Amino acid sequence: MSAESAIPTDPHRGRRLLTFLIAPILAMIVAGYLADALWPSLVNENPLLLISLSAKNRYLVLVVNHVEPWAYFLIGSIRLLLPDPFFFAIGWFFGAAALHWMERRTPTTGRYMRAVEGWFGKWGAPLVVLFPNNYVCLVAGAARMNPIKFAALNIVGTIARLVMILFVGDVFSGPIDSLLGFIANWRIPLLVVSISLVAIFWISELRRGRKEIEAFRELEDAADEIELGHIPRAGDADPD
Repeated sequence: MSAESAIPTDPHRGRRLLTFLIAPILAMIVAGYLADALWPSLVNENPLLLISLSAKNRYLVLVVNHVEPWAYFLIGSIRLLLPDPFFFAIGWFFGAAALHWMERRTPTTGRYMRAVEGWFGKWGAPLVVLFPNNYVCLVAGAARMNPIKFAALNIVGTIARLVMILFVGDVFSGPIDSLLGFIANWRIPLLVVSISLVAIFWISELRRGRKEIEAFRELEDAADEIELGHIPRAGDADPD
């Protein structure tokens, strides 16, 4: 049975499938906001929890010299890889509709997405290795890259990113330790500032009606209007 023949054609099943795919992404977005709010406290007191909530480069650089290497690579890899299969699956099942939804969220994202789409036919594998972010994973799914190939390239790119950050942390260990000391001394004021900034961001997004979590509902609504077995693709199937 082919991959397409296994896809449900009932649009209401499409909504259920999309809800299943975006629920973990929403949870990770919330975790990321928690990390952004609490990082001045977590970076010294519980660095592994910090990178479990959000494995942004700045958090990885700050904690890399103060956690066990095995924990750094294990937790860092899991957290970086966790959203990727969900974005890949959204691209795979919802094709051009998913790309259009992502493109119109912001002008900057739209330009980036269109560039990635244009390059993906020729440079798909290097893009997944070098830039295994949400947008590239979505395009990879829409282009129907072989899932096993995607997973392998994604893991290689993620581990390479962690190795690079480990190298940066070693080279700049002195400045990083000084910064961590500053953060420890000024933890309370920095915590007040970070929580306030996250709160201001949420309030401003709510006022504009463009809160990031709510944006996922646009694609969920589109799921009721398409038949999953006949979704336009972003490109030809990957031959491998």
